Amino acid sequence: MTITLPEPTKRGTTSVEESLLKRRSIREFEPGPLEISTVGQILWSAYGITSKEGFHTAPSAGALFPLRVYLSADRVTGLNNGIYRYEPTSHSLELIREGSSCRKLADATFSQEYIAEASATLIISADYEGPREKYGDQGQKFTLMDLGHLGQNVHLQAVSLDIGTVAVAAVRPGEIEKFLGLQDEEVLYLMPLGRTSY
Repeated sequence: MTITLPEPTKRGTTSVEESLLKRRSIREFEPGPLEISTVGQILWSAYGITSKEGFHTAPSAGALFPLRVYLSADRVTGLNNGIYRYEPTSHSLELIREGSSCRKLADATFSQEYIAEASATLIISADYEGPREKYGDQGQKFTLMDLGHLGQNVHLQAVSLDIGTVAVAAVRPGEIEKFLGLQDEEVLYLMPLGRTSY
């Protein structure tokens, strides 16, 4: 099942400077859902397409773009509970697993309970094949640099939307990959999303 996301906003009301000033790692979320347009905006800021040439919102070494972004939706208005793969070229979501996954994700991160309380969670993985083929042993390092660019985009966009998030890298090795049926990807980050008061 494919879901086309609402067109992202390209002009906001919060300056980059204000987002930098207010950015914090948030681990407490207010109850209630996020709108699908809000989640779509976050996904676009993470790894959306910004040009006919296929450039993304986040830079990538050699323009290889080896990261994959998934959305675990547990309380998102307009989306059934499930895990979706974000397709940047079409700004859409592809359902890959039905049902709530927040408890499983919290357990896979050594019981970080705030992940279970978030309205949604981004799951960012990497396929190292392209970077290793082009850069050899340096490929993994360059991919992790890409991850940092993506994570900062999400943090700054979240501030502008009054959304809280935090980068979570403490994940049990292989657990989420097995849960999602990922063959050639390594999960690097989880970023829970929920309303907060900055």
